[in-house]
Amino acid sequence: MSVAHGIKRLGILGAGQMGLGIAYVAAVKAKVPVLLYDRSKDQVSKGLALMDKLLDKDIKKGKIESSEAAKEARERVVVVDESEAIRGLRDAASENFALKAKLFSNLAAELRPDAILASNTSSISITKIAATTIPQGQSPSSDVGKASASRVVGLHFFNPVPVMPLVELISGDAWMIPRLQTSSSTLDRARAFAVACGKEVTVSKDVPGFVSNALLMPFLNEAIMCLEKVGIATRDDIDKTLRLGMNHPMGPLTLADFIGLDTCLAIQRTLYEGTGDSKYRPSVLLERMVDAGWLGKKSGKGFYDY
Repeated sequence: MSVAHGIKRLGILGAGQMGLGIAYVAAVKAKVPVLLYDRSKDQVSKGLALMDKLLDKDIKKGKIESSEAAKEARERVVVVDESEAIRGLRDAASENFALKAKLFSNLAAELRPDAILASNTSSISITKIAATTIPQGQSPSSDVGKASASRVVGLHFFNPVPVMPLVELISGDAWMIPRLQTSSSTLDRARAFAVACGKEVTVSKDVPGFVSNALLMPFLNEAIMCLEKVGIATRDDIDKTLRLGMNHPMGPLTLADFIGLDTCLAIQRTLYEGTGDSKYRPSVLLERMVDAGWLGKKSGKGFYDY
């Protein structure tokens, strides 16, 4: 039985590649009004310019039926200040728990009780994020504490959002105790919203890296370690082996550059710290490249030059 998501307005904090991508599919596919906020006016300008470019491209490809439909979608996205954006929330801030903890704590206090608090995190524990929403002085087991945490969910979109067909849905729970925090209603509405955005949905328990990055990041980290260990293989041969031998659309080092080496490192550290397993230790080369500001495509230099 299908469930109506009931989302009348979407607030997005962060107008970078992910935030803008989510705003795009929400406005074009789900036809939901979007309130977009970012502290950087330059980032907002870049994001809106990208949206205009994507709309033009989709009109030419026939994915959007008319210029009028594109105009209506564009008008659904409104740039606002922070106080307006938090009336409805979709978090697309960076992979930093301290930042998200402060953000979600403030949002829980400001938003109406039936608002869903969704994070686009690709690795940070939804259970930990949900715990930050419990009002000070309230027990997690109290009715108020449980109600606050129950509206937090992970909606992990993939980059580039308008192209990638998957959303990973994560609840604040444990594999031993289903529905520890996130309510069934929140999960059902979040899934329905993702489907309305034109996405397929998979579900993961709240474990380090979820399914996607628990599999992907160790693979990328191992490829970097192969490069780190002089004499095993060159950068080009590592990527060529996976492209031609395994039929991957791009090699692991290219993919790491596209994701962002700082993001790869943050997720790999989450896996390492969350499990205590040495097999997840981040590559020293990856750490040094991030220290140097070589973050991949977004900085102009990573394993390749851009």
